[in-house]
Amino acid sequence: MGRSGRLFSLLRPYTFLFVANSVATLVASVMDGATFVLLIPFLRTLFGQQAIPVGGGSSVERVLAAVAGPLLAAGSPEGALRNVVAVLLGTLVLKNALSYAAAVWSIAIQEGVVRDLRVQLFEHLQVLPLGFFQRTRGGQLLARVISDTDQVKTTVTAALASLLQNISLIVVYVAILVGLSWRLTLIALVCAPLLVLIIRPLVGKVRRRSREQVEDRGELTSLVSELVGSIKLVRAYVAEGFEAQRFRRLADRYRRRVLRAQRYATLTSPLSEVFAGVVIVLIFFVGTRWALGQAATLRPEVLIAFIAVALRLMSPAKSVANYPTAMAGALAAADRVYEVLDLEAEEGDRPGEQPARFAERIEYRGVSFSYDGQAPVLRDVDFAVCRGQVAAIVGPSGAGKTTLVDLLPRFYEPTGGAIHVDGTPITRFTRRSLRALMGIVSQETILLNDTVFANIAYGRSDFSLAQVEAAARAGNAHDFISHLPAGYETLLGERGTRLSGGERQRIAIARALLRDPPILILDEATSALDTESERLVQEAIDRLMAHRTVLVIAHRLATVRHADLIVVLSEGRIVERGTHDTLFAAGGLYRRFYDLQFRV
Repeated sequence: MGRSGRLFSLLRPYTFLFVANSVATLVASVMDGATFVLLIPFLRTLFGQQAIPVGGGSSVERVLAAVAGPLLAAGSPEGALRNVVAVLLGTLVLKNALSYAAAVWSIAIQEGVVRDLRVQLFEHLQVLPLGFFQRTRGGQLLARVISDTDQVKTTVTAALASLLQNISLIVVYVAILVGLSWRLTLIALVCAPLLVLIIRPLVGKVRRRSREQVEDRGELTSLVSELVGSIKLVRAYVAEGFEAQRFRRLADRYRRRVLRAQRYATLTSPLSEVFAGVVIVLIFFVGTRWALGQAATLRPEVLIAFIAVALRLMSPAKSVANYPTAMAGALAAADRVYEVLDLEAEEGDRPGEQPARFAERIEYRGVSFSYDGQAPVLRDVDFAVCRGQVAAIVGPSGAGKTTLVDLLPRFYEPTGGAIHVDGTPITRFTRRSLRALMGIVSQETILLNDTVFANIAYGRSDFSLAQVEAAARAGNAHDFISHLPAGYETLLGERGTRLSGGERQRIAIARALLRDPPILILDEATSALDTESERLVQEAIDRLMAHRTVLVIAHRLATVRHADLIVVLSEGRIVERGTHDTLFAAGGLYRRFYDLQFRV
């Protein structure tokens, strides 16, 4: 199914509303055409003739006589004129009431479709591999979720509010024109294919230019997003002018792309209007010849009505002619949305996966890993951690420590070997149940612009204030939370900027502890803390080690001296393992790290 077909498949939940909208639009179009047909009896009555000629006239007049003949054929000219005006006003009111209803229903469908597409995209983003987010700028994703999905609405708008209505009007008007004079109508219809040939080359150019335009809009969004997240860096390096210049260049490039796209998109309107004007002039020229003179075959009032309807036909015809260019721009945005939706999901349960359980031990058996086929980050890693033990992973930067613990919750899958929990490969467990066994605190603390309570209870709505407070106490966070302006209801601001680094870290630890997981993963959780905060965090960890398995990555070796197992990584391999005392006595890499940190 093509991109446009996939877009229109989103209309399926709104079938009833779509049908109602179509019926209202069609009836409104008929009423609109009827207002012009009523010009004939109006003109005839105005000039003292019978409103509808007896036993003759065009097919349109015969239909009008059958529908409203008795009402229009009043006894006196004044009564007939009054009736014609009353019917005309009634038709106008009914037509506009139906047009209003169709417009409201059309907007409801448009916004519903865009909401559904936006939700579908957001949900799909949550099941994509982590590597996708590392390769893609956050601003580009934001543009696709917000801007591109909203621009897709143009397609639905054109299809419902514009295309459907205008095609209905064209069908009604052409039917009326054929009824008034099939020969004049034939002249107009013969010219119509020429307009299609004129417009078609523009559509491809608009599609290409629109794709460039939406890409640059995504880059603009990315740059603004990065600026918000790094404003302290910008000011620290006095780089305001540099960033402004960079944004100015990108904004100017976006402007040029928009101009190029709009240059072609806007050209369809004057081209179609000039073309329609030429056709109208041709109808004038031929029609007056047929309506004047002794051999006239067309009555003047019918010619006037024909020209009025033909002029009215120009607007919907121009809109339909512009539709392909509007569609091209919207499909360029839809391409970017479906590029993401078409990416294969990595998350989610697979057939045969079972709920995870943990009772005895975690084992890494010959585990290797590389990112996207690059050089291996881990090579043949083997170690085991029993329930209730604390395992520390140390080593130089780039040794693969974070990657090692990221494999346990299945953020990534090993490219070699396997990880077992109680003897079962973790690939047989559902990701959701496996991660429910773990509390994870990383070096980069992620806090939301929400209350303290919501940040600690993140992802769950069934925790009470007492439970949140207990977790905060265990994480040594309750005391400073109590001194905040609104306590646990205090808003933390974007990324928790109202708190210090140590306070943010203790909030994150409380969040992990609230779920009381049997496994804790602490990825350099104390590396960004001052001495006092580190002491408070370490106290919390020490209290929770009993009957709990902890994997901790730490640069500060003082925090892991009492670990049951210390694994030393270097260039993706385990080069040493054991307790602090055995590794210190061995005089290897661990001893060198220790001496560097504690030498005086």
